[in-house]
Amino acid sequence: MTNKAADKSPDSSALEAEPGGSAPTDKSVTTKISAESSPESGAKVVARYLKTLPGTPGVYRMMDEKGQVLYVGKAKNLKKRVVAYTKPWTIGARISRMVAATTTMEFITTHTEAEALLLESNLIKKLKPRYNILLKDDKSFPYILIRGDHDWAQITKHRGARNKPGEYFGPFASASSVNATINALARVFPLRSC
Repeated sequence: MTNKAADKSPDSSALEAEPGGSAPTDKSVTTKISAESSPESGAKVVARYLKTLPGTPGVYRMMDEKGQVLYVGKAKNLKKRVVAYTKPWTIGARISRMVAATTTMEFITTHTEAEALLLESNLIKKLKPRYNILLKDDKSFPYILIRGDHDWAQITKHRGARNKPGEYFGPFASASSVNATINALARVFPLRSC
């Protein structure tokens, strides 16, 4: 039940298979951090990882004894985020049940919080963890929608289900980045916005 040394080698394979092509750039270094498996579960398991966790942005996965992913989360500071799971008075009943079922955790560090946000979104779409309820439907992230069903192409910011005809680009980490991209495109190309 001792911690393995953190694997500090870049692991780009963790990002290559993610859908949507929103993986961090090739300049990113991804570090997976893991610990030996044990029959423990709950806050003790979470606490075991704190010794090796960096204070950098990244994504974490909490898994049960069958290896099923319970939850995928992102953090600006992995160590600060994960320590919250060891304090039962700071989390609700639903999250307490999730922590109690956790037997293993995996961590992927990223260079920026935006990279972590996009990686988290892709992993949630791919893995569909039962405790992730907010990001399963893609309603949280903005996209750019380009519609070509008129005389002039129309470019708009879009949130929600991707059921309108056209080409979708994204997801973007923030609405301001979508707006900046649309403004740059509008300066170069004659696009209609209405």
